[in-house]
Amino acid sequence: MSSDTTGGRDRGDTSGHKGGSARTGDFTAGPGGVWTEEVGVITGDLTLRTELSAGLDLTLHVQYKDADEWYVVKGGRTRLHDAADLEPVHSLVLGILNRPEG
Repeated sequence: MSSDTTGGRDRGDTSGHKGGSARTGDFTAGPGGVWTEEVGVITGDLTLRTELSAGLDLTLHVQYKDADEWYVVKGGRTRLHDAADLEPVHSLVLGILNRPEG
C-alpha cells in the first residue's frame, strides 16, 4: 500500500469490478462522519471505494475498515465524461473525507 498526498491510504485499482473499475483507500472520518443512504452517519476508520461502471456511472461507497458491508455515500453518484477521471475524482474525495485530526 502506498500513501497518497491526502494522508489517506490508497489501496489501488480493483479493475474489472462489475465490468468497470474501482479505486479503494482507507481514511479516518472527521467530526460528523460520512452520511450514507442506507444507515445514516458512519464514523471512525473507514474505506472508500470509488466505482466506475462501463457506462461511466460513478458511485462512492464506504465501509467500516475491513468490514463486509458497503454503503453508498449520500450524494455520491454522478456520471463522468471520461474514464481517466476516476483516479483524480477518487483522490479528491479521499482527501476531502480524510480528517484524522478533525
